Amino acid sequence: MAEAAKIAIIDDETDMRQSIRQWLALSGFDAEAYPGAEQALETLGPDYPGAVVTDIKMPGMDGMQFLRRLMVVDNCIPVIMITGHGDVQMAVEAIKLGAYDFLEKPFDPDHMTRLAGKATDYRRLVLDNRALRTELSGGGTAMRKLAGESREMDHLRGEIVDLGQADGHILVDGETGVGKTLVAHALHAAGTNAGGKLVLVSCAAHDEKTLAGNLFGPRAVGSRSPALADARAGTVVLEDIEALPPALQSRLLSWINEQGKPPQTRIIAISNLGERDGSCEEALRPDLYFRLAALKITPPPLRRRGEDILQLFGNFCERFSEEYGCEVPEISARDAAELLRAPWPGNVRQLRNVAERAVLQGRHGSGTIASLLTFGNEAQRPAGPTAGRPLRDRVEDFERTLIDRALRRYGGSVIKVMGELSLPRRTLNEKMTKYGLHRSDYL
Repeated sequence: MAEAAKIAIIDDETDMRQSIRQWLALSGFDAEAYPGAEQALETLGPDYPGAVVTDIKMPGMDGMQFLRRLMVVDNCIPVIMITGHGDVQMAVEAIKLGAYDFLEKPFDPDHMTRLAGKATDYRRLVLDNRALRTELSGGGTAMRKLAGESREMDHLRGEIVDLGQADGHILVDGETGVGKTLVAHALHAAGTNAGGKLVLVSCAAHDEKTLAGNLFGPRAVGSRSPALADARAGTVVLEDIEALPPALQSRLLSWINEQGKPPQTRIIAISNLGERDGSCEEALRPDLYFRLAALKITPPPLRRRGEDILQLFGNFCERFSEEYGCEVPEISARDAAELLRAPWPGNVRQLRNVAERAVLQGRHGSGTIASLLTFGNEAQRPAGPTAGRPLRDRVEDFERTLIDRALRRYGGSVIKVMGELSLPRRTLNEKMTKYGLHRSDYL
């Protein structure tokens, strides 16, 4: 038997409070009555599994004050306000503050029951969604591989949970090396079809005939089932979707249309087009593009992830040091500054390569991190040894790094950076100008 939904009733009038409690209890709710808002707040926490019915006009803390306090505790607890005649304007104000709905005295008890049922259903949905988000964002191999504590990665993990639970196909785009295939795996794990199979197909790895067999049949390479049949009720990840030939784009669109809504099998398309190569929208026929891009997610480039760079670099160094049987290389403040300031056009994939090379050169006790940061044919900046550099230059490098980290941590909030670094606004502004740090880059 399902557990009865909870309702907290707050009213200073004993007869009204008890009659509401009795009626809702007879209607199947687990009703609790409180003579005042203060007493109710002692038991209403972020995990409260129900709704609240409260009078607006009460001695001490009134309903409006209670609502404001409760919204700080959890702004998703549904609150139904009971108003007297002439208090409708106050009820409208309560709705703007976050109240779920209101009842005007005298009210129909059956209407109150229906409203309480809707409110508790809403609350149950909120708590179920929170539990799911916690489970998916904290657990699962695919999600754990999306390491990083930056705001950008927190936002990405939240998007993955949201889109994973949505109905529809998904387009994953972004710069090379940001981990788009990892995101696709995480989307599958977070989705309603996570119990089904995930099948990867590269649209750029085969000729048109072979690719048609891999996708639609009758046979795939190696006599495997075609992907769209093999992943029935699961997920098909199409890498390099922009390379899908026009004839197969038409067949894929027809297959999608036959699926209907919600689709039984989800398509996650990955675009690997860089900015210089044009857009995925230009490469696909419009009707197919808009079916795939109805839901879209773009992993952030590494250069925008702040101190995630140092965390990932350290993780990669530990992994390669264990693999090669050597010590983890020490990272100096200068090295950290170089890593944070690098443009990383190859993103996480490039960072992993630099970490491996740092481990290998560390076995011989030679080289610097700066010497490994080459982008194109030239180093990002002169990569000579730090020995002989003036102390002032080293101090400025370190100072710039501290300000840059603080700006990243607080999303460009100058006030918070001033507080952390104990700097007056004018001094901070001068140093940001000196080091080429612009607040707009961190918002």
